[in-house]
Amino acid sequence: MTVTLSFHGAAGTVTGSSYRITHPKGQFLVDCGLFQGNKTVRALNLKPFPYGPADIDFMLLTHAHIDHAGLIPKLVKHGFKGPIHATKATIGLMGYLLPDSAGIQEFEAERQNRRRSRKGQDPVEPLYTRDDAQEALNRSKGYDYQNWFEPGPGVKVRFWNAGHILGSSSIEVQVMDDDGKPIRILFSGDIGPDEKVFYLEPDAPAGFDYILCESTYGGRDRDDYSLDERREAFKKEINRALDKGGNLVIPSFAVERSQELLHDIGLLIKNGDINPHLVFLDSPLARKVTTVFKEHAADLKDVELTPEELFADERFRIVETVEESKAINKINGGAIIMSASGMCDAGRIKHHLRNNISDHKSTVLFVGYQAPGTLGHVIQSGKSEVRIHGKNHAVKADIRRIGNYSAHGDHTELMEWIGERLPAHGAIFLTHGEDEGRKAMQDALAKLGLTGDQVRAPQLDDTFELKATGIKSVRHTKAPRIDPAQFNMDWTGEYAQFTIELNQLLSSGMDDKDRLALIKKLQRQLKTD
Repeated sequence: MTVTLSFHGAAGTVTGSSYRITHPKGQFLVDCGLFQGNKTVRALNLKPFPYGPADIDFMLLTHAHIDHAGLIPKLVKHGFKGPIHATKATIGLMGYLLPDSAGIQEFEAERQNRRRSRKGQDPVEPLYTRDDAQEALNRSKGYDYQNWFEPGPGVKVRFWNAGHILGSSSIEVQVMDDDGKPIRILFSGDIGPDEKVFYLEPDAPAGFDYILCESTYGGRDRDDYSLDERREAFKKEINRALDKGGNLVIPSFAVERSQELLHDIGLLIKNGDINPHLVFLDSPLARKVTTVFKEHAADLKDVELTPEELFADERFRIVETVEESKAINKINGGAIIMSASGMCDAGRIKHHLRNNISDHKSTVLFVGYQAPGTLGHVIQSGKSEVRIHGKNHAVKADIRRIGNYSAHGDHTELMEWIGERLPAHGAIFLTHGEDEGRKAMQDALAKLGLTGDQVRAPQLDDTFELKATGIKSVRHTKAPRIDPAQFNMDWTGEYAQFTIELNQLLSSGMDDKDRLALIKKLQRQLKTD
């Protein structure tokens, strides 16, 4: 039996990271992430795995973000019995993130079943439950960076700092082929930027047979900045928002981004650079995650405020209950409101957007990547109306963006990371990115002399047969789980935008006769089609 590498997620899209390696002595996964984005992409989470979960011997996890770890409880639910290997800090974060994700799955199923019951439809099961999440946690084993271990026969592994979030890693794997020769593979995970609070820049050795590199920001560079310059830019955005007289709403991920933003807001307050009335972190999960940061405080760098100093400020409010969250809606100005999710597709952030997005005095500040099809992407794209909780809302708030808080390296930083890992004797695989970004990185690698089959951009469920000397064969799936075009656009998003535009047209200066003529024209078109 040969060694094969299959791409079961983050291929043509940024989310759903998952790779499977089969080899003469078994098979294992690297990551098992939740798909995020438009409705068609999210539907992939409900489809069966393209392999038998019970056949997987073990799992390696790059980091705890849900788009890398969020389907592990589903894997357990459907028969996976093996251990899950990650860094110690990643295991600590998973202890909060997986139960939180399971709670969301149970809540969404309960909400959906109430609607189905009214329609006389059969109930649906949650994607997974808290019990499934706990079972996954029971199987988890933590390791230090740079120490070799053997998770299974014929496989050696060690973790390297990826500089992305607490505990994030690039994973070096040696797997024996059918000739008894080792094939060396490096999975980048998500690569952090060079300038970042909390962590050193990414690290890993050089000289592999195969390198898998993320491409989230392929083709996109941020302005060069120091941490002081980043805080200066953040200060200007905060003061601009507060000067308008409204609230500043910041969609933020519960892990890493919230802690970084809170740290810098606290420092700016301490230095007298900003003067908000109140600062809300409306995320129980973010508060819990902060306890993991405290446990690993010795590993952090560039920290000017300890968690104890930060939360001692009388203006800071860590919001946990639903009642406390609803009370924020009564505040009409002067507040900084941070809440999850970072892409605005779930969680309490949608309530805060609903209550502020139509206020011309308010500001919405995006600080991270917005996947196509998410509410955050729609708002950021400049639409005059958006749909939140089934209702249309005019976008009158000031929509702003700052790029220097991204936990991902930009194009130049990714290219530098690859350059420092070369040579790759077999091939470089570009993953975890949209096709446009991957094409930009392919073009950049071509200028370094890496062309043709040396650089691959796999599609979902592609399988590559690997030899130490290079790729032996490629197998494309005969039954794609999704049309690749739907990663960036699906019918549900187009329908929502169509209804908004139709409503705007009918509400414009047209008279009743013209409105009726338009409706009749659309009806005729439907019958023709």
